[in-house]
Amino acid sequence: MLITGAGSFARAFVKHLLREGEYNRICLYSRNEHNQAMFREEFEDDPRLRFFLGDIADRERLKVAMRGVKTIVHSAAQKRIESCFYNSSQVVKTNVMGTLNVIEIAAEAGVCKMVTLSSDKATNPISIYGTSKLMAESLTLSANHTYGESGPRYMSVRYGNIMNSAGSVIPRWKKSLEEGKKIFITDPNATRFAMMQEEAVSLVISTLANGSTKEPTIPDLPAYRLGDLARAMGIERLIKIGLPDYEKLHESLDGETDSSQARRLSINELREMIKSI
Repeated sequence: MLITGAGSFARAFVKHLLREGEYNRICLYSRNEHNQAMFREEFEDDPRLRFFLGDIADRERLKVAMRGVKTIVHSAAQKRIESCFYNSSQVVKTNVMGTLNVIEIAAEAGVCKMVTLSSDKATNPISIYGTSKLMAESLTLSANHTYGESGPRYMSVRYGNIMNSAGSVIPRWKKSLEEGKKIFITDPNATRFAMMQEEAVSLVISTLANGSTKEPTIPDLPAYRLGDLARAMGIERLIKIGLPDYEKLHESLDGETDSSQARRLSINELREMIKSI
């Protein structure tokens, strides 16, 4: 098993794989040396783990990392939407061309299955990030036609917001609360799909087993108002700054319905979710 990227998802996924004991060799491939060091410490240098420092833009390094690998979960990406907005060329190099590198070298290396992680922002995208993830999805699924039955099974999953993931609103607001700083909100009426890390891991596991090679696997998720999330966290004063051009008021997973139409999480439900994190 090879996992690209060493972020919040990779951490939860590795924890699941080690607990289940299905793989005796799990390779983590990322350019983040600090995160890899944290993995080594958290998982106590588990002998099943292998670490490769490298960028998915580096084809030769990918070839080395993929030797003997049969399954790939591709989570490496530039994800911060505001950072992507100001660094569009890097987004294309990482999220689009990097994904293409992983796809092509997976075929050369004799990989059997590959799953690319995508986002609800890939649905009718209005940002460079969303557009890049739509391209990553499309490249992944179209590779099934390129390589046919002799190549890997290429699949993709489309996520909502992972609660408490690195850089998301919950840890940012928590930090501001602890430090007594002002708390900013784009729009309290904006809605977002909610997903726990455990659900994200389960989605990838089920996709590896039975995923479609024709369309992204899309989960059925509830949604929440940003204003309700703030209330659930005990935040009383918010400064509204408005949605930037690259953010939507409501997100969509399937292109037909959006997060304003999904089942709405109550403030009490949100409180319980936050407690469990």
